Amino acid sequence: MHMAATIKDIARLANVSHTTVSRALNNSPLIKEVTKRKIMEIAREVNYIPNYNAKSLVLQRSHTIGLFFTSISMGTSSSFFADTIRGVNSVIDVGYNLFVRGIDEYEDFGSIHRKRFDGIILMSQSDDDNAFIQHVLEQNIPLVVLNRLIPGGGFVNIVSNDREGSYDAGCYLAAHKHERIAIIEGLKGFKSTEQRRAGFLQAMEQHGITVPDSYRVAGDYTTESGHQAMRQLLQLETPPTAVFCSNDDMAIGAINAAYALGRKVPEDVSVIGFDDINFSRYTNPALTTVKRPVEEISAHGAEKIMERIEEDANREELIFLETELVERQSAVRRG
Repeated sequence: MHMAATIKDIARLANVSHTTVSRALNNSPLIKEVTKRKIMEIAREVNYIPNYNAKSLVLQRSHTIGLFFTSISMGTSSSFFADTIRGVNSVIDVGYNLFVRGIDEYEDFGSIHRKRFDGIILMSQSDDDNAFIQHVLEQNIPLVVLNRLIPGGGFVNIVSNDREGSYDAGCYLAAHKHERIAIIEGLKGFKSTEQRRAGFLQAMEQHGITVPDSYRVAGDYTTESGHQAMRQLLQLETPPTAVFCSNDDMAIGAINAAYALGRKVPEDVSVIGFDDINFSRYTNPALTTVKRPVEEISAHGAEKIMERIEEDANREELIFLETELVERQSAVRRG
């Protein structure tokens, strides 16, 4: 019995990759007209019948990539949001639509399926995403998870080493002879909050510095919460001489509160942030912070999702991108 011709057969006859064949049959704008015609011609000759049950459902592309956040309204600062989109956008082909949503906007995930999304990038901030991840994998949608370490998930996982970064920030303050060091924490329930707290406390412990409970104030990653937290810290009977803020937005609020209470940064109180958002170098004084490559992580994630869509694969892969301490003027008195 004669076997039906496959995309690979056509690729061999046309002397192109099977990706090119599938794009041509899919009428992709990326393939030159003349190549398309040649491939269509061969497909007709060999009697190619698209197999709609094939996993790739070649002709059913939606040309949509989903970019999901745990939440867009809670705990996602505008700079983080913008950097993520900028990173993804710099890679994704103009032939694709980018669909951006917060998982917390969904009652159920019925509308998230293979016909609507060619691939999904998740900027994961909390364990609450696990049900979403499970759903996407069950739908056989190629998936890349950024920002939160989830080993053994069977997808691409790209994270920055937040714990290490916060550890470096804590050591930096201790090395500059601070002994009363406080932390303004991020949003409760977010993995980044836990990682940054853990790294910071590890540095304190290593330098023999105790952090009393009053020196651990919860924020929610907004500038406003950093402002409130710093007010609270500076009004303590024994205020800290240095404060590690779990992100730059809170650090900016904290510096602002210090000035409002008549304290100078860094003379009276040193401040370190985390993220190195664009605005950090324009604060007064310029913010010492831990650079986290959000845009790079996102661009990397977009490259991986495009690869997965083309190959129709979902191999497991873990990629770490390093943080680095950027020394400016807010944490140590110069001169």
